[in-house]
Amino acid sequence: MLSNLVINYEEAVAIVLFGIGFTTLLFQRNLVRKLIGMNIMDTGTFLFLASMGFINGRKAPIVVNGVQDTAAYINPIPASLVLTGIVVSVSVTAIMLSLTVRLYHRYHTLQLDDIYVLSKHQTEDR
Repeated sequence: MLSNLVINYEEAVAIVLFGIGFTTLLFQRNLVRKLIGMNIMDTGTFLFLASMGFINGRKAPIVVNGVQDTAAYINPIPASLVLTGIVVSVSVTAIMLSLTVRLYHRYHTLQLDDIYVLSKHQTEDR
């Protein structure tokens, strides 16, 4: 059991990172901490995909010296999925940060409970 964990340490670290990010996302009430948790969770997912795409002894799929055998190269799809995921993650992070700034300017707090209470008071006043 321990030898499998040592051999597959990348996957184990990816699962730990995903778990840390997920629990942070669930249990923190601060919006910035939730955003950090989401980014940690994304990092775990990217690490898992990258480690699944790596095959020891194979090279990137760039034809060099006329070697065209597919057994000599790794599959480029996991790497492209990771790059696409990073672009999407950066975009979502930027949108979430802008929404967090707007919420802070409106309610002067980043705590979700306080924002909920203040928003209820504002709707009752109207």
